[in-house]
Amino acid sequence: MLDMHGNSTKSLRQDLLKQRSEFMASPDYSQTEERLIGVLNQFLINQGQALNTIALYCPIQNEIDLRPTLLDWAKGQTHRQLALPFAKEDKHLDFYLWQEGDVLSPSKHGVPEPTPSNLQRPKILPDCIFLPCVGWSESENKKRYWRLGYGGGYFDRTLALLKKLGHQPICIGIGFEWQKLDGAKWSAQPHDEALTYMLTESGLRP
Repeated sequence: MLDMHGNSTKSLRQDLLKQRSEFMASPDYSQTEERLIGVLNQFLINQGQALNTIALYCPIQNEIDLRPTLLDWAKGQTHRQLALPFAKEDKHLDFYLWQEGDVLSPSKHGVPEPTPSNLQRPKILPDCIFLPCVGWSESENKKRYWRLGYGGGYFDRTLALLKKLGHQPICIGIGFEWQKLDGAKWSAQPHDEALTYMLTESGLRP
């Protein structure tokens, strides 16, 4: 499905976003989305019992919506909680508890965010973070996975900081098989933080 042109990451990202928009409008999208959500549900069945707090995202630019599935997971046990990221001025992310119906405000990038001043939704450290991918790649031995995002570096800075603080959440990239990039198109940089898993419609890659 990929037909890339140009060598810059910016043009690659633009191409992928355009193709994602076209894919969402295609006849194949609904079935592919259903398969991906099925993989997510299987992960929650297998590993969700060990998790207390999952950070998700509010979908933008045709990202797949995980909210209904994760809300169902959260309702299964009283200790389970969901969180959303808030982008700080220093280009790091904080995570705040989120419940269905909460009022969110758009960030300067247009991403719906929680309100840090809401004392009923405190800042937390999630056990697991789901990260939407514009594209993704894997190492030659298929043991490490990397996310191509929107270019702001927020997640990479945040994960690096959490690691320094001794907190290493499970980080799961969310994307489709056609978004996989080989080394000729894109390679992870030294500042890029590896994912714990990559989740697509074909399964969960450990």
